[in-house]
Amino acid sequence: FSQTNSKAFTAKTSCVRRRYREFVWLRRQLQKNAGLVPVPELPGKSAFFVGSTDEFIERRRQGLQQFLERVVQSAVLLSDSRLHLFLQSQLPVAAIEACVQGRGPHSVTEAILHYAMAGCAWGQRGDSQA
Repeated sequence: FSQTNSKAFTAKTSCVRRRYREFVWLRRQLQKNAGLVPVPELPGKSAFFVGSTDEFIERRRQGLQQFLERVVQSAVLLSDSRLHLFLQSQLPVAAIEACVQGRGPHSVTEAILHYAMAGCAWGQRGDSQA
């Protein structure tokens, strides 16, 4: 869940569900497009965690939240359309790429507005037609 007053974002409130592998994809894309601007690290993907599964999941969630907070503090990274679609739509990675490359049925802004008007629903997993 994210809420912002930043003029950089089309939707001021969004609610999306993402898997760790999608964060890995996002980080790679940001690295490709950021030039010399450093991209924050993701929390580790350790299979050897000592403690409960719930603790591991909560630590990873906090690490991913910190990653996103650092990313949006960089003007260069904040200018990447993939980041905006990642944070403000339920589009899967392939649909994000298609949208950014102009191969989708909507522009980046239209895709974000479509999701924002649909409301915040945790159960939705992307509308590749959106």
